[in-house]
This record gives sequence, C-alpha cells and structure tokens, in this order.
Amino acid sequence: MIERLHHYSFGTVVPFVLLHVGCAGVFFLPLRWDWVWLLLAMYGVRMFGVTAGYHRYFSHRTYKLGRCWQFVLAFLAEASGQKGVLWWAAHHRVHHRNADGERDIHSPGRRGFWWAHVGWVLSNEYDEYDPALIKDFAKFPELRWLDRHYLVPPVILGGVLLLAGGWGAFVWGFVASTVLLFHGTFTINSVAHLWGSRRFDTPDDSRNNFALALLTLGEGWHNNHHKFMYACRQGICWWEVDVTYYLLRMLSGLGVARDLRSIRMPMAEGEAR
Repeated sequence: MIERLHHYSFGTVVPFVLLHVGCAGVFFLPLRWDWVWLLLAMYGVRMFGVTAGYHRYFSHRTYKLGRCWQFVLAFLAEASGQKGVLWWAAHHRVHHRNADGERDIHSPGRRGFWWAHVGWVLSNEYDEYDPALIKDFAKFPELRWLDRHYLVPPVILGGVLLLAGGWGAFVWGFVASTVLLFHGTFTINSVAHLWGSRRFDTPDDSRNNFALALLTLGEGWHNNHHKFMYACRQGICWWEVDVTYYLLRMLSGLGVARDLRSIRMPMAEGEAR
C-alpha cells in the first residue's frame, strides 16, 4: 500500500474527494423534483458526451463530424470532468492495444478493481500521453487548446448552474451528477471486464452487461465492442439497448453526424445470434 502512494498527488485527488464530500449537500437541501430531473439531465447529456465523444468518435473514429461540431462534442465531453479529450482518447487507444495484458493501463484482472475503476485516473502515472497515438485529432489547434484547458468546460457548466439555479441546482445538477457520471463511466473499465456474458471469444476479459448498458447509454455491450471496436453500434441484437447509437442515428438524419461505421461480419456466422 505504501509503495503505491507515490502514484498520487493532491492535484487530482483533492478535487475528486471534495466532489464526493459535496454530494452530502443533497441532504441539507429540500428535495425538489426539478433538481432531481436536472441531475438526470446533466448525467444523461454528459454521458452522451463521454460515449459519443470521448469514446466512439475521438478514440475509435466510428463516424465523422464537421470541425465545428467536433469542437462542440469535445467541449461537451470535457464537461464531464474526465480530463482532456486528447488525453482520454490516447489512453483509451493504449487500452485497446493491450486489453487485459501486461501493458493495459486499467485491467482489473492485472492491477485490481480499485485501480481499474478509479485509481489510474487519479494517479499521476498517466498524466502524460503519447501525442503520436492521437495525431489525427491533435492537428486541430482548438482541440489542443481544449485538451490543455480541460477544466474550462466543467467550470463553465458549474458556474452557469450556480448562477441560474442557486446552490440547489449546483449541488444536484453539477456536484452529484458529476460524481454519478464518474462512476457510471468507470464501471466499463472495471465491472465490464469482470461480470457479464461473453458472446465473442476475444483475447481480453470484456463482458456484455445489460445493467451497465442502461447506465452508460449502450457502453455495457463491452464484449461486442472489443470484437468490433471500429463499429458505431455496440448493441447488436434488437434487445441490446444502445441509446448512444440511436441518438447518433438521429444526428445523422439531421446531417450532423455522417458515415456511421457498421459491423462488417455477417450475422450468418452465428456469433451474434
């Protein structure tokens, strides 16, 4: 335990802890349903930023966007408080290259549940990333700026909620929803590599988990994703709910997103039955 302490510094740990402590504020405020709905809205909108932005767009390029919408999605993703868009995508690409292997940065099977769930994010071990891994997006100066100043989007969001709705809107809509968003996202690195079903015999420990799919707008079909990481759709069967994909289809119909990449393997092979 003592040997692991050098991984952490106050810079990341303190804000993370303070947000969790701040959640206690919901018990000192009157229960109002508009605040509950605000919490759910801020969770859902920003979860879409994480799943459609950080993950399916910037990490895997499963569809295309114009430059303006690309910046908007990056801003929305960073409003989740999960660091810079280039940082996030570069590290995720490392994960897929070494999934559940010795060089995987957050494998629960290799380094334990805590490290996979949140330890690696708080650690200073991965503060930096290899720019060569994300040079396709690092060529845009506005994304480089946003990546360097990743605190700007969440600070703006928190400030707007505080000014517009007072402490109740801030605690419920920003503090509590951000903490829920943290752990909802992190379950894919931890829980989705430990518990669930495996449709495909991939070389990693990825699992499909219906509950996580609901919690993360479709990311819980993680074994499907590790088999077809280039595909925009992660829920293959009709009952595999994938809200992120449905929303991207809507944006495609509106002309915002385009060229959504589909699964190339024919279903006749029987794997996805």
